[in-house]
Amino acid sequence: MPMNLVHRRLCSSEKWARAVEDRLLPWALDGVPLGPDALEIGPGYGATTRVLLRRKGLTRLSVIEVDAAYAAGLRREFGDRAEVVHGDGTALPWPDGRFDSVACFTMLHHVPSPARQDALFAEAHRVLRPGGVFAGCDSLSNWRWRMIHWGDTCVPVPPATLETRLRAAGFTEVKVEVGTGSFRFRAVR
Repeated sequence: MPMNLVHRRLCSSEKWARAVEDRLLPWALDGVPLGPDALEIGPGYGATTRVLLRRKGLTRLSVIEVDAAYAAGLRREFGDRAEVVHGDGTALPWPDGRFDSVACFTMLHHVPSPARQDALFAEAHRVLRPGGVFAGCDSLSNWRWRMIHWGDTCVPVPPATLETRLRAAGFTEVKVEVGTGSFRFRAVR
């Protein structure tokens, strides 16, 4: 799912990595119990994965990345600290009920259609254990954000519709909160 050169440089920058570590993940995961076995969908360059690997109580992390080159880079960087799979979040290769948690951060808008986003939600639900948590965040659409995504695959997720969509995928205890420039969500299988 293509990203333009400016967007690629931004997402692979130290500035983005610091923002992820200092602000984005602490906010997105505030109060979210990931448990010992987690899946991250769409880590891209791995800024979020680096933070997750340091999360207390997390003993096994799997990640799935749709871009083959990014997946190869993640394998080189993380080695055996994370299971890295090249694949699509709408067709997860793991069995039903495998994970304690599933997370995705600032990547839902790169899924090319609302129907594919809904398929990703259904797959997240499928691979979670009963009581498992699906959590993450994504950006709010505005003119500056749209400019950064010029020429990208970019299908914003309206936070006002997300609760209904997650419930349709089978989730309960759905909570969606809008912040400054982004929204966070959590839901339970």
